[in-house]
This record gives sequence, structure tokens and C-alpha cells, in this order.
Amino acid sequence: MSRDFVRTISGIQSSKGALFLNRINIDHILLPLICIVILFGLLVLRSASNGDEGVIFSQSIRIGLGFILMLAVAQIPGHFFFRWAPYFYLFSILLLLLVIFVGVEAKGGKRWLELPGLFRFQPSELIKLTLPMVLAWYFHDKLVPPGFRDILYAMGMISLPVLLIRFQPDLGTGVLVGLSGLAIVFFAGVKWRWLAYAGGTTLLLSPLLWFSMTEYQQGRVLTLLDPQSDPLGAGWQTIQATTAIGSGGISGKGLSMGTQSYLEFLPETKTDFIAAVLGEELGLLGLSLLIFLYGSIIVRCIFMAVQSGSTFGRLLSGSLVFSFFCYVFVNMGMVCGLLPIVGVPLPLVSYGGTSIVSLMIGFGVIMSMRFHKAW
Repeated sequence: MSRDFVRTISGIQSSKGALFLNRINIDHILLPLICIVILFGLLVLRSASNGDEGVIFSQSIRIGLGFILMLAVAQIPGHFFFRWAPYFYLFSILLLLLVIFVGVEAKGGKRWLELPGLFRFQPSELIKLTLPMVLAWYFHDKLVPPGFRDILYAMGMISLPVLLIRFQPDLGTGVLVGLSGLAIVFFAGVKWRWLAYAGGTTLLLSPLLWFSMTEYQQGRVLTLLDPQSDPLGAGWQTIQATTAIGSGGISGKGLSMGTQSYLEFLPETKTDFIAAVLGEELGLLGLSLLIFLYGSIIVRCIFMAVQSGSTFGRLLSGSLVFSFFCYVFVNMGMVCGLLPIVGVPLPLVSYGGTSIVSLMIGFGVIMSMRFHKAW
């Protein structure tokens, strides 16, 4: 069979573009999917910001920085992350401690650190990367299933950053950070009966969690059950978000034609509730397209995680994929009124700097784990 004939058979040989991307450790399927979601997000963001070119420019700068960091991180061999994982984790804990003392307060919480004259960032976004990294480092050579002592050590490493984030207060991010760490414990092969014990203990201690919440956090949980109990207060966001999505119907009202966002009934249209803007203006079809793209990214990342050449790489990549899924699920559930309102952005779509940069770095880590196998 001639080489020219083989080239004509779909799937036999990768294109030159795919080979080039793979040569620089960039996955040729994941990259286009990320780009499509980001472009789709910029389109919706332009509408949500009433055509504010400054918002689009600022977001584009952050996206560009994220792409540069993703490309750079993908070139770093896996053994570098393995060797430095404990130090990255300790550095993240130090930053979370600094937030308590010198953090910048905004929107009712102290969650940011500001570098004078440069930029502001959230250390809680960094711990989303470093916590899975240190747990993957810890469990990489442990027996399956891990022992009780190993589980206790892991729970300690998870609890410390979660508690620090809780003091900001940012319960939503704290829960998601904890879930990303628990994913590592699950992937490490913990016994099923221990999972059952942990679930039962969590249910028994849930009243303590309730009393540890602030008043406004308790209000968000109560209004999840009955938003109409406080329609002008805690239930306002849920009511307006579901109204926006429901009014969009199948095909939506059209870009820049949404009334909920333009008349300012819908809060935080550029950040937490941008999915409601999408639902109103592009309808069920627009939301379904975005969910399909998210699902494609998750499936591709799972495939790449399985291809990682080490236990450390598989555990780390699996946790990052799970974390991405949780952010999509929680934001969509929050906007649809199925989950309490928490400050969780829609990945790659919501306006914000630290979030999108940390996501792009996470994708870079997954690519690095897949392509750097000999270490």
C-alpha cells in the first residue's frame, strides 16, 4: 500500500498541525475545544456587559495570559511538579494566611491579595491546583487501598486550606476545594465501607455545619427550598435567574435582546450568573451547545488522564478534571435554582482573571502529565 494512499484514509495519520501541537505538548483536540468555549464566552460576555469594549479587552488580556501559561506549563516535565508539590502547597497555605491579615475586602469578603501597582488575585484559586498536586504526590507510592493513617493525613491536608477559605468567608469555594482533594482520596482506592462511614458521619455532623454558617449563607440554603419566601431579598437572585432562563425558551430572544440583564433585574450578569444571560438570549439550544462543549472537554481530559505515564500524573489529572466538572455543575445548578447561590464562576466563560488563568494552568498540567511519560 503506497504512502500517498494511506494519507487519504481518515484517522490513519495525524495532520501536520496536530503533529506540531503534539510535538510542543499541546493536545490537538483539547485546544480547539477550549478555544471554542472561550470564543463562545466572549460573545455572551459582550452581550452581558452591554457591549462594553473595556470588559472584552480586559478579559482578552487575561485569556492571552492564560494561554501563555498553559503553553509554558505543558513544557514542564512531570517530575518537576512531583518534586515541588509539597512546597507549592505550603506556599499556597502561606498566601491563604496572608489573606486573613492583609487581604483586600470586596463584596462582603476578604478573599484577595493585591500586589501594589500590579494586580489583585485570589490565593484560593491557586490552592485548587496545589492541593491535588500534594495529595497525588503523597499517594503515588501508597498501597491500594490506602491505610487508615494515610487517609487521616490526607484529610488533614484537605481540611487546613478549606478552613482558611471558610474564614474569608467563601463557603462555596471551600467546598469545591475540599471535593477536589477528596477526589484524589477516592482515586487512590479508598475502601468503599470507609466512604460509607464518612458519608454517615457527615450527615450526623451536618447540624454543626449549619450553625457554623453566617446568616446570609443560611439564608441562601433556606431560599433554595422556597425562593418566594423572600422574593426581594435572598430569593431575588434565584427568581430572576430562573425567570431569565425560562423566558428564553428553545431558541432564545437573540443576542443583546435579553430584558433581565439589560434592565438590571439579573445580578452579576458578567460573572456568576452569565449562564442565565446565555439561557435568555440563546435559549435551550445555546445552553445545550455549551454543555456539550463542556462534556467534550471533560471526556477528552479523562482520556488524557488515563494516558498519563505515572500514578502521580493520573491522580493529579483526574482530580483537575473532577474539579472542572464540579465548577460547571455547581454554577449551572445554582443558576437553575437546583443548588444554593455560591460565588462560583462559569469556567472559561465568566468574567474574571484569577479563575480563568488557574483553569488554563490546570489544562497545561494535564497536557504535561500526558506527554511527559519518561520520568
